[in-house]
Amino acid sequence: MFFEKIKSTGLAQLSYIIGDGQQAAVIDPRLDCEVYREIADREGAQITHIFETHRNEDFVVGSCALAEMTGAAIYHGGELPFAYGRTADEGDRFDFGNVTLEIIKTPGHTDESISLVLSDREFSDQPLAVFTGDALFIGDVGRTDFFPERAEEVAGLLYDSIFDKLLPLGDHVLLYPAHGAGSVCGSGMASREFSSLGYERQFNPALQVTNRKDFIDMKVAEKHYYPKYFKQMEKLNLGGPPLPATLPRPLPTSANEFAKSMAGGLLALDTRSPEAFSGAYIPGSLAIPLDMIPAYAGWFIPYDCDIGLIVQNFADVEPAVRYLARLGYRNIVSYLDEGLHGWEISGRAYDQIPAIYAGDLKRRMDQHEDFVLLDVRKAEEIETARLPGSTEIFLGEVPERLDEIPGDKPIVTFCGSGRRAIIAASILKQNGFDHVENCLGSMAACQAVGCSIS
Repeated sequence: MFFEKIKSTGLAQLSYIIGDGQQAAVIDPRLDCEVYREIADREGAQITHIFETHRNEDFVVGSCALAEMTGAAIYHGGELPFAYGRTADEGDRFDFGNVTLEIIKTPGHTDESISLVLSDREFSDQPLAVFTGDALFIGDVGRTDFFPERAEEVAGLLYDSIFDKLLPLGDHVLLYPAHGAGSVCGSGMASREFSSLGYERQFNPALQVTNRKDFIDMKVAEKHYYPKYFKQMEKLNLGGPPLPATLPRPLPTSANEFAKSMAGGLLALDTRSPEAFSGAYIPGSLAIPLDMIPAYAGWFIPYDCDIGLIVQNFADVEPAVRYLARLGYRNIVSYLDEGLHGWEISGRAYDQIPAIYAGDLKRRMDQHEDFVLLDVRKAEEIETARLPGSTEIFLGEVPERLDEIPGDKPIVTFCGSGRRAIIAASILKQNGFDHVENCLGSMAACQAVGCSIS
């Protein structure tokens, strides 16, 4: 038997390939799916089955691309009208050599959610592991806010799935969810990616709420953010994403051509560090540091415009394209040849966003200077530590709430470390705010220099 977990960084998405003999199955594949065939080839196996634990909301699933590549059959829950694949029902069993995967329905996160129970029949028919999708995580449980008109019902379904179906499999059973820490599909997930049902039963905070009504009340009271791009992901993942596994190949573009394209509607995406962007950037560009593209590009980049990349090094082009493609973006048409240096030597204007040292921010606050401190962290972060007098708007909501930000005062953008703050700063500059600064280090630095924190 062979088994591998594949982690998609940024998304914190976990997919799996498992097999025995000459057959293999893949669970929740990502769009750039060549990795699964490479593993199967190495093991001398053929991928014959692909399972989706649910219709994913946060990335384009790679089932159709992988099926076209391998001829494998796709299976998912039957409660949604998928335009592709086959229905997997409760109790269905699939054998791969000595490996068996059995389907159990585990609704709650979504109606069609399924989990797959793994047995190694060389030793026992009893469960060895379970792939839980977004029903049960390590350190948390799935969010149930996708159906607000059925809030109590779906929370109750999740309770039943966890306490009546998953936990009774046995404390020894290994747990393999579809996401880890950092995913938008839950909060409070553990940073480790290994656990057992028994460990979670004892130490997962959500599983300490064993009364059904109390569990429902807990889930209904939760507040989650809902990125705009979720709707696009749901549409693609229901209709069968017509997207190839191969990545787009943007072309190197001179500064003059890049500027013309921007004038024609090209969105310039600057993936450099906050420090680099603060020092010099192309007016009108959107800053999203490279490793933050999976988490935040879907909030701000529309699907109907071309994208041009501004990167620190040529080696950053491929990961930027890969991250964007996983979110369904195919129109990545160019990258700025020679990067910002190419823009500078063309004689074109560039702008700057002053970087504010946390010690200077502390002094301004202590002296009660008149400025706006825009804190773009999540609500749960702010609850644990906040700076007095700050204006608090979650980063993803900044474009829709610009009217809440005074335009006649200096604005300092602020987050946990300054990385999200540079995104907010670029959005403000795009929308005509003139005096914008970014606090590099932000809360981490403020704590180090002794800012007043409540």
